[in-house]
Parts: sequence; C-alpha cells; structure tokens
Amino acid sequence: MDRQDQHAPDQYGPVRPGVLGRLARRISGGRFRLLLAAGAAAFTLTAGLATPMNPAPQHAAAADSGKKVLTVAVAQSVDSLSPFLAVRLVSTSIHRLMYEYLTNYDPKDNHAIPGLATSWKPSADKLTWTYTIRKNSKWSDGQQATAEDAAWTFNKMMTDQAAATANGGFVSNFKKVTAPSPTKLVVELKKPQATMAALDVPIVPKHVWDKVGDFSKFNNDKKFPIVGNGPFILTDYKPDSYVKLVPNKHFWRGAPKFDELVFRYYKDNDAAVAALQKGEVSFVQDLTPAQAAALKSTSDIKVNDAPGRRFYALATNPGAQAKDGTKFGDGDPSLRDKRVRQALFLATDRKTIVDKVFQGHAVNGEGYIPPRFSTYYWKPSGDQEQTYDPQKAAQLLDEAGYKKNGDGKRVGKDGKPLNYRILCHATDPEDKAVGKYMKEWYGKLGIGLTVDCLDNVTDPWLAGKYDLAFDGWSVNPDPDYVLSIHTCGALPQTPKDTGATDNFICDKQYDSLYAKQLAEYDPAKRATIVKQMESWLYDSDYMSVMAYPNAVEAYRTDQIKSIETMPAKAGNIFGQDGYWSWWSAVPADSDGSSGGSSSTGVIVGIVVAVVVVVGIGVFVVMRRRSTAEERE
Repeated sequence: MDRQDQHAPDQYGPVRPGVLGRLARRISGGRFRLLLAAGAAAFTLTAGLATPMNPAPQHAAAADSGKKVLTVAVAQSVDSLSPFLAVRLVSTSIHRLMYEYLTNYDPKDNHAIPGLATSWKPSADKLTWTYTIRKNSKWSDGQQATAEDAAWTFNKMMTDQAAATANGGFVSNFKKVTAPSPTKLVVELKKPQATMAALDVPIVPKHVWDKVGDFSKFNNDKKFPIVGNGPFILTDYKPDSYVKLVPNKHFWRGAPKFDELVFRYYKDNDAAVAALQKGEVSFVQDLTPAQAAALKSTSDIKVNDAPGRRFYALATNPGAQAKDGTKFGDGDPSLRDKRVRQALFLATDRKTIVDKVFQGHAVNGEGYIPPRFSTYYWKPSGDQEQTYDPQKAAQLLDEAGYKKNGDGKRVGKDGKPLNYRILCHATDPEDKAVGKYMKEWYGKLGIGLTVDCLDNVTDPWLAGKYDLAFDGWSVNPDPDYVLSIHTCGALPQTPKDTGATDNFICDKQYDSLYAKQLAEYDPAKRATIVKQMESWLYDSDYMSVMAYPNAVEAYRTDQIKSIETMPAKAGNIFGQDGYWSWWSAVPADSDGSSGGSSSTGVIVGIVVAVVVVVGIGVFVVMRRRSTAEERE
C-alpha cells in the first residue's frame, strides 16, 4: 500500500501502501485496496479549467493562459496533508510529489535507487546503516536539505506516538539516529532490519516542522506554499475540493513538462468517464469493464489495462481489541470460530467474482501478495487450497453448532439466527456487485447478509462495528508494511486511539514470523519466511483474498503524448511506488525538449495542481487510517 504506497494504506488502501485507497484506496488503489468520503461544497475552478458546471471541453493547453494542464479524476478524499498522519493512497501519492524519501524504486524493476540519499551501506553486523545525503537537494524556501532533516524526522517518529501514526513501523526497531555531518546520516538498529533500503518515509524540513506542537492535530493544511524538496510544491488546498501544486524547478532530477496537474474528485465514476470523453479531464482510473470497453472505441483515448499492485479481499471481524486488552466493537461473536469464517470463504465463488464482476480484468485471488511481485508471490498447495465448496461450508457450520431451523435459517444454541453486516464502499461498483452475489450465496447456506454501502467506512471499521468488510491494499515492492498491519503491535493502544491494524488480528506465531522476515537480509530466505506468513494468513481464515484487480485506466492522447507506467512493460499509472507517472508525462503538443535547466539534464518544466472537486456533503477528518479500498 503503499501503505504509504502500500497503503497501499489502498485506494483503498489501510493501503492502504496506501493510502488514493482503493484513493488504497477503495484507492485506487490503494486500495487501500485502494478511498472514500463525500466532500464539503461545490468548488468553481478558475478560468481555463472545466468543471461539472461548465461542460465545454477543455484541453491541456488552456487557451487563455497557454498552460499545459493535466487533469486527473480521482475517487478518494485526502485524509491529511501531514506525512506523519496520512495513509490513503491519494494522500501518500501527493506526499511522494512533495517530499523526497531516502531511497526510491526504479520504475522498470522496483529495485532500490537513490533518493535523498545517494548511497547507503551497513556495518559488518548489519546493525548500523550509513547514508550519504545528496548535496544538490534544496527545500523550496531555499535552505539546503541535509542529514539533520532526516535525523529529525526519524527521531520525531521514535519519540512522539502521534508522529508515528502513519509510518511508525519503519522506525520501531531504530535504536539511535544521528547526523554527524550535513551529508552523513547514521541509523543504529536494535537488531537487523531488511527494509533499510525501503523506508517509505517522507523526509520533512526540520526548520519548519520543529515548530509544530500537537502532531495528532496538525494536518499541514493552513500555511502555503508548503515547504518541500520533491518534484512539486503544494501551494493551496481546500478539504474535499482541491490540492494545488506548482513545479519545483530546482528538483535535482529535473522537473516534469506539464505546467499544471489537477486531481479532481468525482464521487460518481460515470461522471468522471463522461468528463474524460468531453476532454474536461486527462486521466481516469478504476474503470469498470463496461467503461473500459466503451473508452477503447473512443478516439483520442488510450486504455491502460495491466496487472495491478492491489489485492481485493473479504475481511472478518474476529473481535476488535486494543493493546491494553480491552475488547470493543460489536462484531458477531460467531466469527471468532474459525470454522464459521472458513465456511463463509468456501461459500464465496472467487471465479464468479473474477469472471462476472471484474469480467476478466482481474485474476483469481490466492496469497496475500499479488503475482506482480513474483519474489513474494505465494500459492496454496493442492490440499491447502480452499475452493468454492458450499457443501463443505454447510458441514462446517453444522459442526460449529449453527444448524438450520425449520425456516432454513442457521441458528446458534441461543436460538439467534446468523445475520451479518458487510461494510461496502458506496463509490465502489465492485463492492456492490460482489455484495449481491454474496447475499445469494450466503442465503442458500441459511445466513442473512446486510450490505452496508457507506460513503465513510473508516469510522465503523476503526470502531470494530462491523462483521464483514470488503478489504484491499496497494502493496509496495517491499511487503513489510502490509504484513505489519496484522501484528499485535498494530493494534490501537486503547479503544479511543487509532492503530495501524487492518482487522484486529493478533497472534504470537504470526508475530514471530514477522520479526524473522524483518531481520533476514538474505533475499531468498526472507522470501521463504514471507511466504510462510502468507500461508498462515490463508489458513487462519481471518481474511480471504478474492481477486487481484488489474489497473484499468484511461487517458486522452490529445492531451498526453506519453507517460511512464510502473513497471515499465506492463504496469499502472496511478498510485505508483514513486512520482514517475506525473513527473514523466509529456504534453501531446510537446516536442519533448526540456522546458528548463537541470544539473542532471533530465526532464524540466512543470507545474502541478491537484484539484479534488466534491459535490455535496461534509467530511471531517477525524481518523488517520483508511480502510478497505481507501488505503494506500
């Protein structure tokens, strides 16, 4: 997801590495898995940009200003502009534009490449890591970005629980972080940590953030422009309406070529597709099969249909709990019985979901890591695999003591029938479609199902007030984050706090495996442990991965000449593990030449504006973690 991008807390996002949840996501895809809330008020854009109230086609080159504008339709609200709090894919994707991380991921094959750090090296015992910080990165207010900024960022997360809300898991094993010089960062670990070249943590400027008081309440959304050192500078933001960024012309890697990038919110994806057809937006994501089919036959529009980084799952509530042992929420107690959970999964026909709902734009779900990440991809063995088997499901329910009464309803010893609620994202057509199938499948078993499609699934999810939920995360090249959200350490400290947990799983065996993979530097051995964790998650029946959705997106070729996918050969454009898509995008009328100067001689010249327009409704960001398709 990413949580950050794994967040995919996803569109749906936790990530959802992500967070634009599926946002992952659900976010996207993040997404999340996705991504979810309704907006505050209608926002009228300035001249040169089309709005729902002004349907006349508007193209990348605005006639009145000559600006080249790339407008992206999104389906997820920003949860926070603070990189210490945000987990939705849309938010973490924006942060990748604003701030540098120590390292980045190569868009071709996902291997670690320089970011703010030009190199990194561990000590012989792997307990001390030294990073060389680049000399050619400046904050947008002119000050030099140094190792002290990175040290301050990590130390703040290590000492302030609120600052650790989004990314605390990355530093929980840190013992000490220092900056002996402006270009030298030293991180001392308690024990070896395999994610040291994959720390998905935005580095912030110390001279700005050390003035912040309460990190749990600071959303970084009042003073503009926001100081950053990424390819774009955030200049304005209106909750649930828009976020605007301008180019950082001094970005060390070079600036993108569009003059402006606009992310605009559409609660109704049909409206977003119509806007694409009219030329009001340049890019649309999370297309349904019908939308993709229609757009493929439309001139000046290209559909990108590639293996995604998200999984789409059915999650159960095994009993919400906090680290202090307090139980909370109102999940049905029958779901604490593994036989009941397994029966529900055996009664869910994943093939029908892939064939009928996604109509082939997905592949059958199995392990926790999508097949795109081949190093960690896992499949159950023949004897282990849980295929669609309603007869076995009925047998398990009988064994668990939930037999049918005279009316054909499953009842427990207390005589109460099994009736479940499933959290559904109101903006997600897949959730609604799968919910209809599940209602039919479970009905044949004698189980009632209420599909609760809500604009905001975050609050009931965090409060443990659900039985089942459509879940999903955007997974990062390094799987650590999406694995961490099922550890005991991810639980909220108390019921009133916000944890990083996905669905309140806490098991000592799983935690032991998690610790082992984190400390294993040998890639092959670590992959073996990760697959053991996936096997454990599969057998525990706390959640069932139903499908791996494709990234189905479309853009106008009369506005965008070319744009980078990740991975390059067959990958997604939206919600990447980096800033490559929007940084690389070339306007359709461009000759490909650089619009500015750069010490690296790469691409130069872009302004980015992120606009999220929401129709009606009020959304107050009270929580920082996104669930289901809202994670990164």
